[in-house]
Amino acid sequence: MVDLDIFERERAGQLIGLDDPEYYKIGALITEAQKVIAEINTGYHEPSVIRRLFSKLTGVDVDPSFWLLPPFYTDFGKNIRVGKDVFINHCCEFMDRGGILLEDNVLIGPKVNLITINHPTDPARRRSTYCAPITIKRNAWVGAAASIMPGVTIGENSIVAANSVVTKDIAPNTVVGGIPARVLKTIDAIDAE
Repeated sequence: MVDLDIFERERAGQLIGLDDPEYYKIGALITEAQKVIAEINTGYHEPSVIRRLFSKLTGVDVDPSFWLLPPFYTDFGKNIRVGKDVFINHCCEFMDRGGILLEDNVLIGPKVNLITINHPTDPARRRSTYCAPITIKRNAWVGAAASIMPGVTIGENSIVAANSVVTKDIAPNTVVGGIPARVLKTIDAIDAE
């Protein structure tokens, strides 16, 4: 049996401690990400330059239709994936060590937090972390200052109201809001036109 490296263990949701012998690998990527973030967030850049820098941050080329308004913040960067026609407004925080996927036509409002990492409740182990991915499906819209917690999937065409905290999966064609977010209504075909 082959041992998983720290990135595979983290993506699998295993508890990772600061004393892990491979933790330096995470630290190195965090440092690399912060250098790119500093470049993105310093001065004005044409949209094509932002796309190039975001591609450098994630390690994957983004589609020419991708649009990001800085400033933007992330702890890691390498586990963010975005589809076509994705828009990310300013002042968003993506803590992506668990993986973040934004499918095609996703809209992310200003000051949105996508958090894939958490800490154990046991005080003796609290500095350790574990992760779970966030997936935001096609045509979803996450409103201003909403927070999406680890392991959540936002369904296709759904809307997360501003300032909501989403702790559970959201079904397709659903509008949610509140703390914690609850279903406010469903989106009919007529609403989608």
